[in-house]
Amino acid sequence: MLGNFLKQVTDPRIKPISGMDATFLYIESPTNHMHVGGVAIIEGSLKYEDFRATIARRIHLIPSLRKRLMYVPMSVDYPYWADDPAFDLDMHMSRIALPKPGSWKELRSVASKIFSEPLDKSRPLWSFTFIEGLDEISQLPKGSVAIVSKIHHVAIDGMAGAGILSIMFDMTPQPFMDKPGDSFKPDPLPNELALVARSTLGFAKNPLKFPKLLTEALTSTVKAGFLTRAKHLELPTAPFTAPPSPLNGIISARRKWNTAILDLERVKTLKKIMECTLNDVMLAICSAALRRYLLDKKKLPKKPLVANVPVSTGQATGATEGNNLSMMLVQLATNIDDPIERLEVIHENTIRGKTYQGALGAKTLSNMAEVVPFGVANQASKLYSRFHLSEMHNPVFNVTITNVPGPQIPLYLNGHKLVSIMGMAPIIDGMGLIITIFSYNGRITISPTSDANTMPDIDVFTKYLLESANELEEAILKYEKERDKEDAQEAPEKASSDAFFLKIKEYLKAHPEILAGNSGLFQFNITGPSPSTWRVDLDKPGGGIRRGKVRSPFATFSIADEHLVLIAKGDIDIPTAFIQGRLKVEGDMNQAMNLGKLLSKVPNFEID
Repeated sequence: MLGNFLKQVTDPRIKPISGMDATFLYIESPTNHMHVGGVAIIEGSLKYEDFRATIARRIHLIPSLRKRLMYVPMSVDYPYWADDPAFDLDMHMSRIALPKPGSWKELRSVASKIFSEPLDKSRPLWSFTFIEGLDEISQLPKGSVAIVSKIHHVAIDGMAGAGILSIMFDMTPQPFMDKPGDSFKPDPLPNELALVARSTLGFAKNPLKFPKLLTEALTSTVKAGFLTRAKHLELPTAPFTAPPSPLNGIISARRKWNTAILDLERVKTLKKIMECTLNDVMLAICSAALRRYLLDKKKLPKKPLVANVPVSTGQATGATEGNNLSMMLVQLATNIDDPIERLEVIHENTIRGKTYQGALGAKTLSNMAEVVPFGVANQASKLYSRFHLSEMHNPVFNVTITNVPGPQIPLYLNGHKLVSIMGMAPIIDGMGLIITIFSYNGRITISPTSDANTMPDIDVFTKYLLESANELEEAILKYEKERDKEDAQEAPEKASSDAFFLKIKEYLKAHPEILAGNSGLFQFNITGPSPSTWRVDLDKPGGGIRRGKVRSPFATFSIADEHLVLIAKGDIDIPTAFIQGRLKVEGDMNQAMNLGKLLSKVPNFEID
């Protein structure tokens, strides 16, 4: 008996969940369901028996799918994962037929109902629902199927979910008939006394865990504050400063889910024209849809909505278990009507968010969950939900928008092509909308998840997502055409400054090491017979040099076109031009000097 007891206490297969994972467990309630999920569309008449056989053959590759949670008495420690000796695959898989006529309307209704049902915590926390009869969905042959998946957020995050795709699916139409793993023979579950002893042993091994995390957090916060001042950054959005909105009330148990599908190449074209990130474009599309939706209801806040943008901290490990997440708060510029200006402001806001989040450290933010007392965290989360405390303060943020890149090659399940995959993520009291973005094989799906209280008309919002994407595309293509027209009509006097910036950009792209460790947004005002404005964004390849203005530049430079020629040739340097009054600087002088040092590393060149 003593031997068995010691084995349960020291068994390396029994692992505690992390503090971050525990937050997803403790805030769960009858209305706050904390599972992530997805809807996968499979082309052709895939047989249920073949699907089940594939999962049975490969489930050993995803150990978390056969583990269940074991709770420590009185919540003196976080729960532990342990192999479930009663695991039965058929308890996690079901098969249903889509109601007639088998269109997208019926599929999203069934998916919403499945997402509304919580997972059974006495078993491994996942389920697959095999849905037959997709007979009236355009571009799909009759008899196609859908697979609705649910996995509790305590066990997986979005990036890990994308990694599981490579385990479930094949990269060729020919199925890879891998051998099943060894037979599953787990040990009996540990008893409560063994779990308490295990927790005590863990505390004894790491008694300084709390002060170490506290010191790390304090150091990182000071570092982030120093960078904010030194770089003349506006402080990023702080929690609890988001404006009240209809998205941030008490939610119901009934989920509402839908999806909009975009062409990935068209979105990449917009990104390239605007020289921003694909995530910036997607945030701008979501922002426009939110603005229109709330304007319709006459409930758009005057202050911009704030998005929580999860940041994965686990790419390097390729983890397929647990949560490796931090968060970045980004103002969505919903107070701006013009699509182009809205996108540019969002881009600038994400730069500030990334700079601060990078200084603080994603791991530091996620590790802070570890210092919250276990029992207190559990009870606090229940009291928060029970007494509707989310209604008594400004929202931490208004909406979560998570963007997960997926494989850009077709995947197959037993020879049947995976046509599309759409995500779902949990909502909670105070955060009644989450938008999951996933890219796969040339398509991007934007999948909002809400509830019957917050967004009963989620189909309207989904329609606005599509229309906002088209509106932004139209505005950007028009912007590009007008910019090209201006370039073609440039006066000869303007050619010198053009050549200066383009050659600088070309050199910096060829030598990215010069930009390493630099960030910031700058504006150059070129004076002369044909004045122009250029922007420099050190967070982009080549310094992000292009025509245009910056809404809140760190520093602004004003110089005559002819004096740029002298600097390019090396006849005068930047400090000399400044002392002589040929170069004027407004804003953060330290940032201006840093940019001057960076540009001085570019060799002199002739300008025709």
